[in-house]
Amino acid sequence: MRITDTAVDPAAPAGALGVKMGIEFIEASPNLAVARMPVEGNTQPYGILHGGAHLVLAESLGSTAAHLHAGAGRYAVGIEISASHSRSVTSGWVTGTCTAISLGRTITVHEIVMTDDDGNRLSTVRMTNILRDA
Repeated sequence: MRITDTAVDPAAPAGALGVKMGIEFIEASPNLAVARMPVEGNTQPYGILHGGAHLVLAESLGSTAAHLHAGAGRYAVGIEISASHSRSVTSGWVTGTCTAISLGRTITVHEIVMTDDDGNRLSTVRMTNILRDA
């Protein structure tokens, strides 16, 4: 599903926090989810993108992909997330690309790679979700 091809607000999958941070979903499926977030407004006091902002974007992507995999009558709950930050950014947009590593009946694992406008890798995040019945 391409979020932009539906009647869904592109920011809706990000939730209230994601909306505050300016997260915009580009596409979302269990195997691949892509969203972006502005650096402006999400920085540390000294002007670089806050590491926690990386995790908010990553968790928004990983949770959405896992929820889509869970299907009707089920939901996803994050049980583990970790990040390695490799480069900082001070302006522009950060794009998160979430790729499924494992889509099981009860557990999903996704890798989320954050890049800047020039395609440089900023961080690598791994997220695990447990799938539950509603």
